[in-house]
Amino acid sequence: MKVLAIEDDLDAAAYLRKGLEESGCVVDCAADGEDGLHLALTGDHDVLVVDRMLPRRDGLSVIAELRAQGKQTPALVLSALGEVDDRVQGLSAGGDDYLVKPYAFTELLARLEALVRRASPEEVETVLTVGDLTLDRLRRKVLRGGQRIHLQPREFRLLEYLMRNTGRVVTRTMLLEHVWDYHFDPQTNVIDVQISRLRGKIDKDFDVPLLHTVRGAGYSLHEPE
Repeated sequence: MKVLAIEDDLDAAAYLRKGLEESGCVVDCAADGEDGLHLALTGDHDVLVVDRMLPRRDGLSVIAELRAQGKQTPALVLSALGEVDDRVQGLSAGGDDYLVKPYAFTELLARLEALVRRASPEEVETVLTVGDLTLDRLRRKVLRGGQRIHLQPREFRLLEYLMRNTGRVVTRTMLLEHVWDYHFDPQTNVIDVQISRLRGKIDKDFDVPLLHTVRGAGYSLHEPE
């Protein structure tokens, strides 16, 4: 899940980013309404978290402008203003949900996931399976042959992307863009390291390897023919 958080409070933004990234999300942040509007219009985010009180342009104005320009990315309004009229204004401006500060992060994450599911009904599949390997997106659980496999957030996101592209060759560029949110080559072996760690967890103790290196091209997750 790729999230754009528009929040001018640096501490609040850092808390939000940390929690989302630990949950396996890719996060962009903007500290004012104008920058947030630009990122929301030009990015390919799955969902927005928009603080209501922002410098340069308030959060409801950002959402209203997005809707006026035909951008339908689901948006959750985050605000200390919690009266009924405040919530009605937020939803009337084009917000899809409204959460009052202070909030529980687990609730915010659950609301974001619900917004993404509703916005993408074609992606209702929450459990991915390749052979005896199963990944449950909602429960953040991975099993192989009934055995629980514990993955770090980045490893989970990497495996999810590979499983969504089962049988296809996934290039390093595709992984950088969709798993690391890089649009440049960092000139490091970060992919090789993460692939090695993931392979050690999902293949090492099993007879049939699923994660394959395609020499000169990338990687592929599939059952052997």
